[in-house]
Order: sequence, then structure tokens, then C-alpha cells
Amino acid sequence: VQLQASGGGLVQAGDSLRLSCQASRRTSSRWVMAWFRQAPGKEREFVSAYRWDGGYTYFAESLKGRFTVSRDTAENTIFLQMNSLKPEDTAAYYCAASSNIILSSLRRPEGYAIWGQGTQVTVSS
Repeated sequence: VQLQASGGGLVQAGDSLRLSCQASRRTSSRWVMAWFRQAPGKEREFVSAYRWDGGYTYFAESLKGRFTVSRDTAENTIFLQMNSLKPEDTAAYYCAASSNIILSSLRRPEGYAIWGQGTQVTVSS
């Protein structure tokens, strides 16, 4: 399985961006796709996740209200809509996926075996 992330760019504070992550295929009914981000010198942190079984969504507490996630089932794609962007949102954003994740690991990078390349988001003040 391959993940293809896209949609990053350079924007100003207050702008919006939509990131996309397309999976070449889904391998189970328990498929989960997620977004993490990593700023220079910092650890990779959880942003959001989408569970295909039931359509459950998860967000980092600090991002609720600004970020939303949706999917295109036919294209095996999830979208991360980021609104009211702030300079502290600047990071490389990574897409990840799992076919059998343990829910207690859903917000942890080690819970995911499949990773895409990062897409850079830079927010200027």
C-alpha cells in the first residue's frame, strides 16, 4: 500500500489549506488513516485520524474547531481542511495508515505501519 499526500504550501496567517492523502488501496474494514505533523527540532505529533468503520474522526485537542477531516471513499482519500492557520501550524504534514490499529495507539506514530511522504505547510505571520 502506498500513500500519496499533497496540498501543502506557503500561506499567510488566517488562510486555509486542504491537504489530501490518497491510498493505493484499503486492506481491511478496520482501515484508519491519519495525519501527523513535525516541525523542525520537534517530535512528530498527532493531528487527526479517520476510521473507515463508522466514520469516526479524531483530532488533537488544540486543533479542534480549526481542522476538519473528511473522506472520498471511492478514491481511498482523506482530506484535512485547515482553517485559520497560525504560524505555529508550520510543519511537515505526514499521512499514515493502518489496517489493524489498536485504538489506544491511534494518536501515536508507532500505531501506524504505512506512511506517505510529507507535505510542507508554511504559515507566515
